[in-house]
Amino acid sequence: MTPQRNIKNLLFDLGGVIVDIQRERCVNALTRLGMPDADRMIGLYEQTGPFQLLEQGQITLPEFRDMMRPHFSRAVTDDEIDDAFSAFIVDIPLKRLEALRDLRRRYRTFVLSNTNPLMFHGVIARLFTGEGLTISDYFDGVTVSFEAKATKPNPEIFSYAISTMGILPEETLFFDDGQTNLDAAGRLGFHTCLVEPGTEFYDLIKPLGL
Repeated sequence: MTPQRNIKNLLFDLGGVIVDIQRERCVNALTRLGMPDADRMIGLYEQTGPFQLLEQGQITLPEFRDMMRPHFSRAVTDDEIDDAFSAFIVDIPLKRLEALRDLRRRYRTFVLSNTNPLMFHGVIARLFTGEGLTISDYFDGVTVSFEAKATKPNPEIFSYAISTMGILPEETLFFDDGQTNLDAAGRLGFHTCLVEPGTEFYDLIKPLGL
């Protein structure tokens, strides 16, 4: 990507960009609880079944738990279900939080992420307190799939973000770890940047002249 001088907004995916995730931790936790098809249900970039419905805001968290119970070979509690799915989320390194605070001094910063209320209001919210702050101290606005009722790469979630957060695609640089999501954003006029495994968004910004 060439340097962009008209960028006013930085838009970030969460998992794989700001938040470290590890799919196998979740799969293993669910398998230990007695779910034989955990590997099929938990994708890296897109979920299926009840998990997908939860991320799309089509069902509530209690409904999700009830829909999940038949997938286990034994009785499981709400906490066991919550803890197993939350194992997907690993950490937010403090250096990323520091970088976000620094960038917010120069740009408007936003989130656009596929996630669900269990993770977003639970482990993700806790991880954003690593500096004694909250997620609202790092971003000017947040769009999450369970509130938008659509998941990336569906254009509807990008339209929701544009309208609710008051951003213009041509003034916005979107960071995501999925090329399919970036392609969808690009078709709507967003500038895009792929955050590949092992790379950091703050290192990718420097060569862009931002």
